Amino acid sequence: MASTTDTEQQEHAEARGRGRRRPGRIVAQAVSVFGELLITAGLVMGLFVVYSLWWTNVVADRAADKQADKVRDDWAQDRVGPDGPGALDTKAGIGFLHVPAMGDGDILVEKGTSMKILNDGVAGYYTDPVKATLPASGKKGNFSLAAHRDGHGARFHNIDKIEKGDPIVFETKDTWYVYKTYAVLPETSKFNVDVLDAVPKESGKKKAGHYITLTTCTPVYTSRYRYVVWGELVRTEKVDGERTPPKELR
Repeated sequence: MASTTDTEQQEHAEARGRGRRRPGRIVAQAVSVFGELLITAGLVMGLFVVYSLWWTNVVADRAADKQADKVRDDWAQDRVGPDGPGALDTKAGIGFLHVPAMGDGDILVEKGTSMKILNDGVAGYYTDPVKATLPASGKKGNFSLAAHRDGHGARFHNIDKIEKGDPIVFETKDTWYVYKTYAVLPETSKFNVDVLDAVPKESGKKKAGHYITLTTCTPVYTSRYRYVVWGELVRTEKVDGERTPPKELR
């Protein structure tokens, strides 16, 4: 049996041991808490990415499909405005963009390039800082458009797939406008509005003509720069009763 002195010495030794181990336990607990916080932050970031890149696409696709159906229904019922088929700036949209190099399907085109417009999964034509010239006007100029490259429908996600010579087709109620890509600018300042000019000199053009310009953010998942594609009108085709697309879309 240990003496009182021996017992006291043992208790003191154990107390000293606990004292030495306590800082280690505190560090371990701190690391554990920090790790849990990192995991939680990772989950939150993951959910945000899912929301930004997936759910916003779902919502935008629904909105765009609803608007597109309205436009085509209006066309079928011959409901047009005083400026003629395809020229009226309706809230629903003025026509559809077809770019085979970016994938199948059509892209509804509406007036304006604000986030409120583009977030509905459509392309918008510029009204500011440089006003776009609508194809149906018959006037020479630049039909300049913008759309998101990621999230909110990501209509121009594959814009980098477009090459010189590729067709870009704009569809209105009565006419197919067939353009041919002639220049691509992979990166420029987001403040460079010269690319939207009626005569886009940065594309190499010096005379007035019937041009189309597609713009979006780049690199993907950022808005640091702008990606630009230019096309020039090569011909128009009247829409027949079956809405047979031009050969470029078959």
